[in-house]
Amino acid sequence: MDGGLGPLPVVSNEISGGVFFHAVIQGRDITVQLPPQITPALAGLPAGTPAFTGRDTQLAELLLVLAPGGREQQAVLVAAVAGLPGVGKTELVLQAAHRALATPNWFPGGVLFVDLFGYDPERRLPPERALGIPGEHLPADLQDRSRLFRSVLKAYADQDRRVLVVIDNASTAEQARPLLPTDGTTATLLTSRHTLDVGARLHDLDVLDSEAAVDLLRRALYQARGRGDTRVEEEPGCAREIVERCGGLPLALQICAALLADTPTRPLASLAKALADAHRRLDQLTREERAVRAAFDLSYQHLDSDQAHVFRLLSLNPGPDLDTEAAAHLAGASEALVEQQLQGLVRAHLIEPGKLWGRWRMHDLIRLYAAELAQQDDGDQGEPALDRLLEYYRVTADAADDHLRALPSDPVPGRFQDRGDALAWLDAERSNLVAAITLAAATARPHLAISLRASLTVFLSWRRHFDDAITTGQQALAATRELGDRYGEGTALTNLGAALWGVERFEEAIDAHTQAATVFRELGDRYGEGMALNNLGAALHRVRRFEEAIDDLAQAATICHEVGNQHREGTALTNLGLALAEVGRFEEAIDAHTQAATIHVEVGDRHSEGMALTNLGTALAEVGRFEEAIDALAQAATIFVEVGDRHAEGTALNSFGLAFQGMGRFEEAIDAHTQDLAISRELGDRHREGKSLSNLGGALTEVGRFEDAIDAHTQDLAIFRELGDRYGEGAALNNLGAAFQGVQRFEEAIDAHTQAASIFRELGDQRGESMVLSRLGLAFQWMGRFEEAIDAHTQDLAISRELGDRQSEGIALSSLGLAFQWMGRFEEAIDAHTQDLAISRELGDRQSEGMALDNLGEALAEVGRFEDAIDAHTQAATIFRELGDRQSEGTALDNLGEALAHVRGSSA
Repeated sequence: MDGGLGPLPVVSNEISGGVFFHAVIQGRDITVQLPPQITPALAGLPAGTPAFTGRDTQLAELLLVLAPGGREQQAVLVAAVAGLPGVGKTELVLQAAHRALATPNWFPGGVLFVDLFGYDPERRLPPERALGIPGEHLPADLQDRSRLFRSVLKAYADQDRRVLVVIDNASTAEQARPLLPTDGTTATLLTSRHTLDVGARLHDLDVLDSEAAVDLLRRALYQARGRGDTRVEEEPGCAREIVERCGGLPLALQICAALLADTPTRPLASLAKALADAHRRLDQLTREERAVRAAFDLSYQHLDSDQAHVFRLLSLNPGPDLDTEAAAHLAGASEALVEQQLQGLVRAHLIEPGKLWGRWRMHDLIRLYAAELAQQDDGDQGEPALDRLLEYYRVTADAADDHLRALPSDPVPGRFQDRGDALAWLDAERSNLVAAITLAAATARPHLAISLRASLTVFLSWRRHFDDAITTGQQALAATRELGDRYGEGTALTNLGAALWGVERFEEAIDAHTQAATVFRELGDRYGEGMALNNLGAALHRVRRFEEAIDDLAQAATICHEVGNQHREGTALTNLGLALAEVGRFEEAIDAHTQAATIHVEVGDRHSEGMALTNLGTALAEVGRFEEAIDALAQAATIFVEVGDRHAEGTALNSFGLAFQGMGRFEEAIDAHTQDLAISRELGDRHREGKSLSNLGGALTEVGRFEDAIDAHTQDLAIFRELGDRYGEGAALNNLGAAFQGVQRFEEAIDAHTQAASIFRELGDQRGESMVLSRLGLAFQWMGRFEEAIDAHTQDLAISRELGDRQSEGIALSSLGLAFQWMGRFEEAIDAHTQDLAISRELGDRQSEGMALDNLGEALAEVGRFEDAIDAHTQAATIFRELGDRQSEGTALDNLGEALAHVRGSSA
């Protein structure tokens, strides 16, 4: 074969922004568009207060640590600010962060800010949830999540896009440590009421001195009332007394300033006297606690009775904030009236407005203070208020769920304008709703916990909030068992299994769905049983237990058809088709996907129709019906663009690429896989990115761009290792080995294939092992290590026969026959090629039949059976001519000519 590549094409690469974890693909016309900036974890950096003062030294120390390449550079760039509640830790860190971000070239990658709510038991965030990233994008283990987080930050730093990490309100080292970078470049600001042992540069923040505290009071009044408010200058002695009574604590001083700003005619002496009286009532407390409590008390006493009532009730909300409508249900009053009361609480600095208008939140200290007052003053009144709030969440979540589940012809509640409106409400209230389920389960409200969790099932799945789904699913399951509700138990197990599937905890998902199927079967609930079996089959598929999956999915489809649930039947048929394709039963898979697509058209489910068409196109490509495959995939891609599902659009593009590869249209395949890769990176889907790179590398290998393919597969391999996906790792190693063979790096190819074979053997995946052994044998042949090649092909042949995979058996026989020829074992070669020929004819595979005939002819010629060889080569040439394969036809004719020359005794 001619090894010349000819003139190289002009390379036109464009790669914009983003972070690369491994080698960058280079090749003709590859364009990769990556995100221009890092996305904040939970929220952007909050604003600092203009009244900030008295912390110049501490601010300078923090900025010295943050400066890139400064003399304070250390192995872990963490500055930990500790101090008592209300001392201004968060404010100092915010001021430092804003100044650092405003300094050119310090943090071009932006900021990640997270409040861990470490001292609020109801809102405390564990480290694995602190970044708000959907569960399916992350490893299940905390250590692996931390490693992934740190690798991302290091990658940004390596790209000169250093990120500032701000971690507020950590209560323990264990809560903070997994979020701390370790690359020696990325900087972190950390706050806690405790001095945490995390290897940080420690900054203990004390209360303000008298001068700075008076200045804070002055600045706060200027900010609120303008420079015309000169009470601090006019009553300097009273100002110092207020500062003394507040213990120099910034939080207490801010509250006092709010009280003074609200009543501009009140003298400072009046407030100083009130603070003194409050101290005498609370003299059993420490000085700092007295300062905060006294300030809270005075501000609270300034409220009218309705405001005070609302203030106390706000502490009952289980989540981090709430909107005006929820507050109105909590208070049992109109929204207009409650909004006025909330505005009064903002003026008193007892609550603060959220980032979006109409949402309100409490400082955790004030929340605890309000809860104590509610317990003391409201008695049993708090329970009805909490019931009103939880019922509001339940009813509204149920209405939103109706929008998410509705098909085009279904009626929906008027509570929301459309599905987008319902999703927006669920997004805003997610933390409250999840916390409400926990609270309901903990306060003897099991029915509410079960109902509210059921209403969130579709939403949590759509948004891929699988960690929340697992936590609340376990609570709902416990509630059903507490009530002895067997139907509810089956439903809860089904929902929990789906969430576990979402984070790839497949064995646990299988257990949950198996239990669910048993419960519904015992109840005689065919609908529930069909749903559980469908989910069970999907989970079994993911752990490659295909025969079990096929059995369960076939039962699920039958049951759903019997009970007349077309939509579920379509879903079961889709999953069944996927499992059938995995074991090579492609015609059955095509039939299942065709039925599924028809059903989804009938019920008007465009998204599911698109998925069925995608799977149909993939199955059609597997049997060589490429034109039909491309038509189905084009319809699917149109649907996904229409419904705005980028993830599914990428799936369709991937299948397009595989179909184009099957047709030999490799440049179009490369384009499709490149677009799929861009979408997976846009979505931050690392698992999908690995698959996209794998298929792109395969297409690059086919056109001889082996170095580009090696780059792609190297990145692919690193991603699957990072994710702990052993099957993906094995496939990547096998593909990498094939690319190494393309540039004659056979030792590296053998090493890669050997590792891959070991992984598939460990996983019990015989199909994967067979695929690797085939390529490993070829690598041994290229190295002239024929005995090892024969051993690899013999193992491949045995596995193929055990699996009943006739196509793989034929490939193994072909490769084995060629290895025998190289060893001069021609009779064994003839036997292998003869068996390969029989299989090719049995399968109707004309291309393979032609190759088998040509190989057989060469082996026959080697033992002097020239007439038989002529016959074989003549048939081969005829087949290749019919197929339009001019290159193979030419090879067969050359071989025919040599056989004829031996017969005629002359040169052909």
